[in-house]
Amino acid sequence: MDITQFAVGGRDSALLIGDYNAYRSQLSRQLLAVRKRLGRATPKNAKFAQKAPVTAENVAQNREYAHLLLLTAERAWAHAMHMKSTHSEDNAGQGIAGSTRAHIISRLSKAARSAAELVTLLQDPASNSSNVDLLEAKAYVASLLGGEEFEKQSEGQRSREEQSAEGRWNKCLQELATARVIYAALYTNTKEEIFREILANTTDPTIRYAAYQARLPRTVAVSSVALRYIPKEDTELVNSVKEVDANAFNEQTQTSSTTSQAAQTGDVPNTITWRGRKANIVDATIGQALASQFAAESRLSEFLSTKPDASPRKKAAAYDDILIASQDAADATRQAIEELEKERVDEGDARMQDLRVTSLALNYSMVSWRVGRNRVLIGSEDGKSFEDVKPKQPKRPRRDGKEWTEKEEPRGRKLARLRERVVLYDATIQSIDTIKELRGAMRDEAFVAELEGKRAYFQALRCLNIAHSHTLLSNHLNALALLSRATSLISQTLSSLPSTSASATSPPTLEISYPQATALQSHLEAETNKHRALVDLYKFHANASIAAAKNMGSAAPIVQRLDEYPTPGVQVDLNNLVTYPPKLEPVPVKPLFFDVAWNYIDYPGRAKKAVEEQVQVEDVREKEEVNGVEEQPKKRGWFGFGR
Repeated sequence: MDITQFAVGGRDSALLIGDYNAYRSQLSRQLLAVRKRLGRATPKNAKFAQKAPVTAENVAQNREYAHLLLLTAERAWAHAMHMKSTHSEDNAGQGIAGSTRAHIISRLSKAARSAAELVTLLQDPASNSSNVDLLEAKAYVASLLGGEEFEKQSEGQRSREEQSAEGRWNKCLQELATARVIYAALYTNTKEEIFREILANTTDPTIRYAAYQARLPRTVAVSSVALRYIPKEDTELVNSVKEVDANAFNEQTQTSSTTSQAAQTGDVPNTITWRGRKANIVDATIGQALASQFAAESRLSEFLSTKPDASPRKKAAAYDDILIASQDAADATRQAIEELEKERVDEGDARMQDLRVTSLALNYSMVSWRVGRNRVLIGSEDGKSFEDVKPKQPKRPRRDGKEWTEKEEPRGRKLARLRERVVLYDATIQSIDTIKELRGAMRDEAFVAELEGKRAYFQALRCLNIAHSHTLLSNHLNALALLSRATSLISQTLSSLPSTSASATSPPTLEISYPQATALQSHLEAETNKHRALVDLYKFHANASIAAAKNMGSAAPIVQRLDEYPTPGVQVDLNNLVTYPPKLEPVPVKPLFFDVAWNYIDYPGRAKKAVEEQVQVEDVREKEEVNGVEEQPKKRGWFGFGR
């Protein structure tokens, strides 16, 4: 029957285009259309006649009889909300009292009576309704009754004794607790998003305020408050809820109000550590949201480790749960801070100090996961390399029977992919800048320097990918300037990175490891050298083009012009390779040096040795003359001459 979706699902869409009065008018038109289809509308110029009440058999035959009651209840609720919102705008800061409040309460009472009539019909076996339909109807009635009791107790005209009496909020808490337990059990069973939205946007905030008025400690979780006040003596209700969720009344596995079932897998933490400072978690809602975040983190790590070949979009989709959990934890912390500020708690109070530290840590964690999702969407190595993607081949065969030829990716598609990367880099840099706006972040100079280094890392990647686009457009000079800028940015990153790096097996977040930054620096240096050579080549090409236009080319043979850039548009003259016939020309060779002065100049330390050698030579000559042997001249050095 889908009671919740029909009754509550149209609220948000209607309020986007108008206010509660427009929503009420829309419901009136729908109600009139249903009455006409059922034959229960009074024709024009006809006297009104009381219609027969709706029976269980009518609901079994046609579900629009149930819609008739739901539309009636929802229209009365919209009327009450319209009066309340109008009074809040006209009398800001003043309470609602007198006839206006009585009118609001009467409209809520009418809505609850219409919804309770539907519950009575669905309890009849003749209606052929399921257990889920009955639970949805009971939850809807409980939420309307809870809203009625809330309006009765919030700002009514009572004496101080009645205002401070304990237990006057119990009725409101009982109805809201019934609605919360049922919606939480239905969400566990069906995983429909509308139940989570009702819990997060309507039921849980109202329970939290009512519990505060009932003097319950803020450290008690909303789920615990609901389990404490739900009427467990109603065995029929308890058994129906347990049929949908067996653990609905187990406080250890009760879910958090603003998250999914993630809190069931881990214990609720009591403290949080942020950059060496340990803070106590003063609100149980924050602890449960943080436990949900830890559970979602473990699921994300498991998904990325078991499916490393998944597409970037599937990996990014795996980040949704942890982003929702981290956002819920940050919102719960902000709400707790606002409540203490309303109580005018001093900033030096221990509770406020713990909440400030918790807020900074959780907001940083939320931004970190958001950046990690962007890094997964960018691709491997954070977009350091840009590889071509082969277009998909058509599945149908060619008419001529040949295979399809592989085509290169078009340049427009490459530029589009680079443009998508740059958008993700801009979003990442903007997210990092939001961290600096958090209260207390700018006081930590080391933390700010680390953020600046991480920001420079993504700026360097942004410059690199823009340089790729300029390379595709043959703007090598612009690409070289961007690469030079990226090189200076990555140097800033390396100087600010801490000694401890992120684990390679953990999911990508804002944390950057030192090897990642070093690899990017090496890649940027290689790309810079490559583009510097390309710029020089294009410069030579431009100079050669200018020389060709001015007829300044050289007529020397090609063998003498091998160090010159070829003239663009001019073919190689194969008839002018060398000079022929050859002419007598000096040939550049390595020179030969002969130290002729060695034989004629007495160098320091050489005189005595020269005399001894001369005496020895004379003694040898005398011996040869005595023996009758003539001395034969000896060839020394190159070509027979030497020293």
